[in-house]
This record gives sequence, structure tokens and C-alpha cells, in this order.
Amino acid sequence: MRLPQTLPIMQFIRDIYAAGRGAGKPVVSFEFFTPKTEEGDRTLFGKTMPALARLNPAYCSVTYGAGGSTRDKTLSMVDRIQREYRIPAMAHLTCVGSTREAIAGMLVQAKDRGVVNILALRGDPPAGTSGFQQMEGGFRFAHELVTLTRKLGGFSIGVAGFPEGHIECKEGKEVDWRRLQAKIGCGADFVITQIFFDNAFFYEFRDYLVRKLGVTVPIIPGIIAIQSAAQIQRFTALCGAAIPAALRARLDTLVDDDAAAAEFGIEFAAQQCEDLLRAGVPGLHFYTLNKSASTARVLASLGLDGPVSNGHVKP
Repeated sequence: MRLPQTLPIMQFIRDIYAAGRGAGKPVVSFEFFTPKTEEGDRTLFGKTMPALARLNPAYCSVTYGAGGSTRDKTLSMVDRIQREYRIPAMAHLTCVGSTREAIAGMLVQAKDRGVVNILALRGDPPAGTSGFQQMEGGFRFAHELVTLTRKLGGFSIGVAGFPEGHIECKEGKEVDWRRLQAKIGCGADFVITQIFFDNAFFYEFRDYLVRKLGVTVPIIPGIIAIQSAAQIQRFTALCGAAIPAALRARLDTLVDDDAAAAEFGIEFAAQQCEDLLRAGVPGLHFYTLNKSASTARVLASLGLDGPVSNGHVKP
């Protein structure tokens, strides 16, 4: 496919959520990670993206590798999604391994390429290191990154939220949630959560932010359709999300059958999303794992796989 010569004019994600709220429809979005191989690139852009683009997502996001290892590739992927598919895309950006000046330079580069949506994160340290290490001349906290991005101007800014509290926050989840409020106060427009498997965690988190802390920005649940029992256990060990006892018992019966686990994962995610939609969430953000089938089937079961049903209002 030949790339257009002009930059597409993309919506701010804050405006996408405002449009969805005005239309009374949930906003559906997808997250992709940067492939490590050429084969992964071919699969993502040759199969996954075409399949999911047909579902007309409101926007997509692209992750930033641990330690900032995929900075250039993240921007390139976001740029390609926007140019080839005319879908707004958001670049993840972290504090890890970068000075303030380097981060500012990356933001300028992003804007020059028409990337106007940023997910501001503290970020994970590189593999093999023992926890987050602030770089000399860099940032320690995500709220500093939000502040810089807002100061530079011209971006819509998202931040991460943790319904069960951040795994590294030893003071308790409510302390973590108050820190999230501080990030929002620095200029964040919306919150996307870490995965969770018990909606009660999300509702407690949302109610605390809204009712006790007065947060008014959209709070978006992050959803993953389980694809294998072993894989989801690895993910939850890394992020600290709890697997409820009933879910764990069911997964234990599927350890040796990934196909059955994936079928169950679709059913479980659809039920989870149905409940969240009834509770009035402004959108659903799917962690696709660079695959299309499970996410597409969940959306089909929800009736959100049509061309306009996801609340995406094109410019």
C-alpha cells in the first residue's frame, strides 16, 4: 500500500470520548505491542490490523518497550496506522532511560509526524534490572511526564490506572489512587486501566476516584481475552492482577488445552464487558496481544462490531 503524502489530521482522544458520551455510545479501542521480528510486523500489518480495522475502532494505541527500547518503532507504528488506516493512534511514552531533554525531543518528533495522543507512563525497567532507576536528568514519576507533555501543548494525554493498586505501591491501593488523581491534576485527559478479572475491583476504583476524589475524566477499563492459562498467569504475576478463585479453578482445567482456554476467554471477556457496559463505562480498551480473533468475537457478541456502533465519530 502506498502511503499518502500528506499527514492525516487526527482527533484528540479526549474529543473522541466526548463525542461518544454525547452520542450515548461506548468507545472501542485496541492496543498493540511493537513486534520484535519482521515476521511479527508482517502478521500485524498483513492480518491483524486489516481484520480489526474493519471493526472501525475509535483509536489504537502502541506500547513502548521496557526501558524505552522501542521508541522509534512505536512512533513508526503509530504513524503507519494513522496514514494507512486513517485511525487515530496513541503512542505510549515512558520515563525510563531518558532525560527530560530526550523526552521533550521525542514529543516534538511525535507532533511533527502527526502523533497528537500520548499515554504517559513511568514505565517498566529493562529486563534483568532490579526495579525502576531514575536516570540523571530524567523523571522519576509519571506526573512529571504529564506536566511536560501538557506544557509543550498540542497533545491529548492519557495515564494508566490500577484497580487493585500498583504492584509496587506498598502503602496500599488508596494511596496509589490518590497518586493517580495527582497525575490527572497535572493535565491528563483520561485513564486506561490495567487488566482485571473481577469487575468489583474496577467499580471500587472508579467510585473512589469519582465520589471521593472528584475525578471527572473518562475512566476506561482495560480488557484482555484470555488465550492460554499459562500466559495469563505470567501476565498477572507481572502486573499484580488477581485471578479470582472460580476463574483460577476453571483455568486449571485448561492448562493443556490452549484452544479451549481461548474459547473460554472469549466467553469470560464478553460477560465481563456486558456487565461493565451496563454500569455505564465510557468505553472498552482491548489488549489484543497483536491478534484479532478473540477481540473480534467478543465485540460481535456485544453487538459492537458494526461500522458505527462503537461511537467513533470521524473528523
